[in-house]
Amino acid sequence: MCVSSAAHRVVIVGGGFGGLQAALALQRKQVEVTLVDRRNFHLFQPLTYQVATGALSPGEIAYPLRAIFKRRPNVRVVLAEVDDFDLEKREVRLGAVGDVPAPASLPYDTLIVAGGSQYSYFGHDEWREHAAEVKSLESALIVRSRLLSAFEAAEAETDADRRAAWLTFVVVGAGPTGVEIAGQIAELARDTLRGDFRSVDTRATRILLVEAADRVLTAFPPSLSSKATRSLEKLGVTVLTGRAVTGIDRESVVVDDERIPARTVVWAAGVTASSLAGRLGELSGADRDRAGRITVEPDLTLPGHPEVFAIGDMVRLHDGLLPGVAPVAMQQGRYAARVVADRQKSRPTPPFRYHDKGNLATIGRAAAVADVHGLRLGGLVAWLAWVTVHLWYLVGFQNRLLVIIRWSVSFATHGRGARLITTQPGGNEPGRP
Repeated sequence: MCVSSAAHRVVIVGGGFGGLQAALALQRKQVEVTLVDRRNFHLFQPLTYQVATGALSPGEIAYPLRAIFKRRPNVRVVLAEVDDFDLEKREVRLGAVGDVPAPASLPYDTLIVAGGSQYSYFGHDEWREHAAEVKSLESALIVRSRLLSAFEAAEAETDADRRAAWLTFVVVGAGPTGVEIAGQIAELARDTLRGDFRSVDTRATRILLVEAADRVLTAFPPSLSSKATRSLEKLGVTVLTGRAVTGIDRESVVVDDERIPARTVVWAAGVTASSLAGRLGELSGADRDRAGRITVEPDLTLPGHPEVFAIGDMVRLHDGLLPGVAPVAMQQGRYAARVVADRQKSRPTPPFRYHDKGNLATIGRAAAVADVHGLRLGGLVAWLAWVTVHLWYLVGFQNRLLVIIRWSVSFATHGRGARLITTQPGGNEPGRP
């Protein structure tokens, strides 16, 4: 497909779910698309926790952006950091990623910003050092190293109290990610690693799931929250609802007023919008909520700037907040592309409407909960639905094939093939003993 030099220029910031769907929807249109991301791959974020627990390898949930668009000449991929926006000149200011040079700026006719979100530590950024999260591939690998190193440290520890601290794992936040990773840690300790060590019984591992709300999975109906809690407890997870974390340090977690010796903490509570949202809000005057999300128009554009779309976790609509899940970002990405195409043909586009396809969360082996159009499922049927949906949306045939093989082998053998403690920049990160 040949696109003329005078083609409409669309710059998309972010190669996550929203940005990727926008680019895919525009790849056959008479537009010139530039996709900018500081990573050279699209990450299937719903499965990063499986990398963190050794169930999958990094390459199985990530796919190179250039490979996705290699046969689409109207889509160009740029590896760069987005430093700023000039809405008056219609330019995106870029910075280099490491030693890779980047253009100083990119001009656009339409801008689509899908900057995503990051975990919020509720004003306690000092906790970040001790409580890693699994939102990025890099942080998932840090969590994997910390989890596996904790078992190694417990094996070498002779003091009973210090060994117990190494074998205590605290997950903060009981949304889908928190529930899923707590269940995976329990299976890792009580099933996969059983018998691997000589001095320590990994079945003595203590997993605490802490949630400030009165139940887990608050986006699900209460009946499914109860099912999830029972499944977690069956795996050996202690669920602490209505409890708040008030302190985290290198050796312990404070839950309300109780200090719990624990050397490994995983953070899965609360999100805040990308800093790009804040910058767009400053430039456009768009309202922002407490989580930093900017309020966009019904067609997902910035107030006063119909040429700029903001989508995904970093935005909210005037009539309410949508859930921060992949389907929302994907539908918004496709909608923004549709508006671009309609404008070229001078066609009106109705306001964005999210079509909720339901919620899914897995707890462990053949255990999950599903809320799909009022149909509430639990157990094996929900787990098979979860497997099917995640394989369907995973990018790349090779990745789908590898993941289904990996899951099938793991299901049959109770094993995990990616239990590697990788060296992180900074020396002693993996063990931190």
